[in-house]
Amino acid sequence: MSSDNAKVVVAIDGPAGSGKSSVSKAIARSLGYGYLDTGAAYRALAWRALDQDTDTNDDGSVTALLGSFDYAISLDPDAYWVRVGDTDVTAAIREPRVSSAVSGVARVPVVRERVNELFRSLITSAEAPGIIVEGRDITTVVAPDAPVRILLTAAADVRAARRSKELTGESTTDVAASLHKRDALDSQVVDFLEAAPGVVVVDSTDLDFTHTVEAVLDVIHNRTGDGDGR
Repeated sequence: MSSDNAKVVVAIDGPAGSGKSSVSKAIARSLGYGYLDTGAAYRALAWRALDQDTDTNDDGSVTALLGSFDYAISLDPDAYWVRVGDTDVTAAIREPRVSSAVSGVARVPVVRERVNELFRSLITSAEAPGIIVEGRDITTVVAPDAPVRILLTAAADVRAARRSKELTGESTTDVAASLHKRDALDSQVVDFLEAAPGVVVVDSTDLDFTHTVEAVLDVIHNRTGDGDGR
């Protein structure tokens, strides 16, 4: 996907705990690009569902939430925020209870259609010369024509270990079980564990954060000429 003003779109997919968000933000800062965390929209809708005691196992109830889902997100990696109406939910959508409810709303086809339309609109309206868009089906559904499409992945045990360092009070075993459950549920809706044709795989299993960022920047430079000279 590219816009009329030749905006560079970098699509990054990957499983839970692969580092998509932190790596994408770092890339956006490095290149002066915008940053779109698509997972935040599903998390925000899950937060809304919990806030209104909505049954996330009922497709109709989840779909009904869309009518009053006043959602906004910053595309600035240095001033990141997420809002639902007048409520800042930037921190709230990262709570474990929300993480557990995300798959329940993300699996609904009507929700995905509506939210994907929102993502495309945000990409088109972004003012930066490029935008990093990360999620689950960005390379295949949201922006299949993006000039740069990457699958960022890592071994399951490595992803669990990294995520457990971010979460206090949760063991690596519990985090691993949670990641596996979420990946299993989400993979029923979209295949984000295998790279589609034309998608470059960056496996960070044996890479630290800095080297992972460098590897992604190398892909971007090879595809667009941007990202060089760092």
